[in-house]
Amino acid sequence: MATDLEKFAEQNGVKYFMISYTDLFGGQRAKLVPARAIAGMQKDGAGFAGFATWLDLTPAHPDMLAVPDPEAAIILPWNKEIAWVPSTCVMEDKPLKQAPRNVLCRLIEEAASEGLHVKTGIEAEFFLLTPDGQQISDQYDTAGKPCYDQQAFMRRLDVIREISDHMLELGWNPYQNDHEDANGQWEMNWDFDDALRTADKHSFFKFMAKCVAEKHGYRATFMPKPIEGLTGNGCHAHISVWDAPGAAAKTNVFAGEGTGQTGEVGLSERGKYFLGGIMKHASALAAITNPTVNSYKRINAPRTTSGATWAPNSVTWTGNNRTHMVRVPGPGRFELRLPDGAANPYLLQAVIIAAGLSGIRSKADPGKRHDIDMYSEGHTVTDAPKLPLNMLDALRAYDKDEGLKEAMGKEFSAAYLKLKHEEWNDYASHFSTWEKANTLDI
Repeated sequence: MATDLEKFAEQNGVKYFMISYTDLFGGQRAKLVPARAIAGMQKDGAGFAGFATWLDLTPAHPDMLAVPDPEAAIILPWNKEIAWVPSTCVMEDKPLKQAPRNVLCRLIEEAASEGLHVKTGIEAEFFLLTPDGQQISDQYDTAGKPCYDQQAFMRRLDVIREISDHMLELGWNPYQNDHEDANGQWEMNWDFDDALRTADKHSFFKFMAKCVAEKHGYRATFMPKPIEGLTGNGCHAHISVWDAPGAAAKTNVFAGEGTGQTGEVGLSERGKYFLGGIMKHASALAAITNPTVNSYKRINAPRTTSGATWAPNSVTWTGNNRTHMVRVPGPGRFELRLPDGAANPYLLQAVIIAAGLSGIRSKADPGKRHDIDMYSEGHTVTDAPKLPLNMLDALRAYDKDEGLKEAMGKEFSAAYLKLKHEEWNDYASHFSTWEKANTLDI
């Protein structure tokens, strides 16, 4: 039986609900609704002018209604009088097909109809910057190899511990937090879950990290490459497929006897084919997993001050080796290292499922396993495609990939490509300081 949000408010002392949705560019939008009005909102939704956010709508469109998902409500640990609730976007009594959470829900249902239930975990990396976003917040965090730096961690303990405490309270089972490979960079991990729940948690985590950082006088950013020369923010996804959702899951479909090079590292035949779909669609996948102009300054970066980018630039897979686009760290799962911090939490999960289903249906071959250090020996691999060099190349690859576009939905794909091409054109018309510095006197 669905949770009654009015009773939920009474039982938990909630006075307001943030009815939230995520637009095509990953922007989180919300209305603050008093608890006294939530019964009507749960039934009919909160009204939004979709054109005012990054959706392919016009001012002439009718109201877009955000209908809260009561099972996903989260009471803000830092302000328990407010609950955040992700929503289903509806227009004229029908789900809005381009809305990211709707895209994911449809693909989850499609996979479930074939007995496949995708579970994922993500590694959320972010920087703590000064409020103006111009530099890292800790002036003493200057080590050449700052990863796991104990003293730097202690200087930001209040922020990281507060976020971790909130996740513990929410029952997410966070299990490790660390100073990452760049100065001023952090990573926080929590248990894997069904794809929709992971997407909701991912969305809320970004909101929570930003709120806690602001409380302490800092700015949290998930921007892929916020500081030149330093390692960028990845959002690695760990993927497995099960026989049932939630706690009912008993059998890992990716585990078991497999053949060939994927079998040697612990993937079943369906696991191999799912991986094959990821490899087959990788260049198009980047348009979703690496969605900004800045994204390609991470995956095509030169050597960083720490010595490695920790990001792929070729479509390769391997065993337990972090220098490739996909690694298989152990039986029954694999890690996709392509996505970055700008990835839309819902579209990230959706495109993984879409590509994986495509691979299973077509029995896609993931190709040869490469067990080399791609950072030092990558030039020896001549049979693997390179990832897109920029956002425009990624959008063109997505537009050419008719299978992936169809799987993600025609309405979504058309809207996404339209708005992202407009974003690229806006970027291309911008005149930079670099241009004047290098071509003013030519």
